Amino acid sequence: MTQDYLEYPKLVEHAMRGVVRKALADVMEYGLRGLHHFYVTFRTQDQNVIIPDRLLAQYPDEMTIVMENQFRNLLVEENQFKVTLSFNGTPENLSIPYSAITAFVDPSVKFGLQFDSNHGETVNLPTPTKETFTQIDNDTYNPAEKEGQVVALDKFRKK
Repeated sequence: MTQDYLEYPKLVEHAMRGVVRKALADVMEYGLRGLHHFYVTFRTQDQNVIIPDRLLAQYPDEMTIVMENQFRNLLVEENQFKVTLSFNGTPENLSIPYSAITAFVDPSVKFGLQFDSNHGETVNLPTPTKETFTQIDNDTYNPAEKEGQVVALDKFRKK
């Protein structure tokens, strides 16, 4: 087999993380439009992840944040984004490198990206179905609780 000197899987993963960066940059500039909202799952122990100690204690490996109605100070940078979210009524500053993200989902348009949790090749997601997002909306995410919502995205993981 021919050696892949271009490392295509890494190039694809980098490009997919660029999609996340571009989506967040659009929200930073224009705000969330329509029904768009994001579930962002990330590894809490990765280098340069900055979250409060109490959240790290609660989510020692991985955490999912919901960016819908109550977030502030979104700052999209080249290698990370920063945002203020409210957890139990307390605003908290988070700094998340794109390299720490394991999943990015916008259920409003049935779009999702999932990255290998070991920094390796990109994991291909099965095509989301209406039932997948209906189940998330009904079982996991409660729109009445709009602050600092943490949800599990295991329904999207390839098994």
